[in-house]
Amino acid sequence: MELFYKEIGTGEPIIILHGLFGSSDNWLSFSRNLADKGFKAILFDLRNHGRSPHTPQHTYDEMALDLKEMVLKLDLNQPAIMGHSMGGKAAMKFAINFPELLSKLIVVDIGPKYYKPHHQKYIAALNAIDLKEITNRAEAEAKIESIIQNPAERQFLLKNLIRNDSGKFEWKINLKVLEEQIDNIGEGLDANHKFRKPTLFIKGSLSNYIKDDDIIMMKWIFPLSTIIEIKDSGHWVHVDKPNELLNAVTNFLNKK
Repeated sequence: MELFYKEIGTGEPIIILHGLFGSSDNWLSFSRNLADKGFKAILFDLRNHGRSPHTPQHTYDEMALDLKEMVLKLDLNQPAIMGHSMGGKAAMKFAINFPELLSKLIVVDIGPKYYKPHHQKYIAALNAIDLKEITNRAEAEAKIESIIQNPAERQFLLKNLIRNDSGKFEWKINLKVLEEQIDNIGEGLDANHKFRKPTLFIKGSLSNYIKDDDIIMMKWIFPLSTIIEIKDSGHWVHVDKPNELLNAVTNFLNKK
C-alpha cells in the first residue's frame, strides 16, 4: 500500500510513525527540530489515518507490510524508525518482521505487551458528532465536551475533521474500521521473536503505558534495548517535553 508521507530535512533518514487517531501532522514540529540536527525525517500517515488509503483491515502485520513497501519504494537504506503508541507497536512489528530493512528502533511510550482496549471514550466522542448536522468545528467540539473534558484531547481528535470538496464535513480517519478492529490496536508481540539491533524505549514518567513489570519482556524481545524515562511527561511525550525527547532521540541516533 502506498502511504502518504512528508519529508523534512536532509541527512540520515528516520521514519516517524504517529499514534491512534493521529497523523503525520502531529510530528511536524518535532521533525523540523530533528532536521536542524542533521537528520531527514520521513513522516507517514498509517493506513486508515490522515491522507493514506482507507482499508477494511487494520492489523500490525499489514502496517508492517505497508512500511516495507514504502521503504523499498523510497529506496531507503536501513533507516532508523521511531513510533509513538500505536505507531510504536507498528515500528516494533516492522523491526521483528523485517530486521534487515532498518538500522535502529525507537519506541515512544508503548511496550510489546498486550493492552486491553482503552480507547472507547475517544470512539464514543467521535460517534457523538453527527457530520450531517454540524456546520462548524465549534459545534463539533460542543458535542464532545461532556465526554472529553481535556481541551487538548478534544483538539487532537478534531484534527481528523475536514471538509470535502462539496463543503461537507467528513473524517480523515476510517472511524468505522478502527472501531470494529480496536482490539487489534492492543495486540502484543510474539515473545519467541527477537530484534537484535539497537533499540531505545522512551517512557513518560507520568504515563502508565510502560510499567516496571514490562521491562523483562522488552529486554527479552529487544536484547540490545535501552529504556529511559522523561520526567514530567505523560503519554504524549513529544507534546509535553519536546526538547527532552529531541535530545534523547538525537543522542541515540548519533551513537555509533
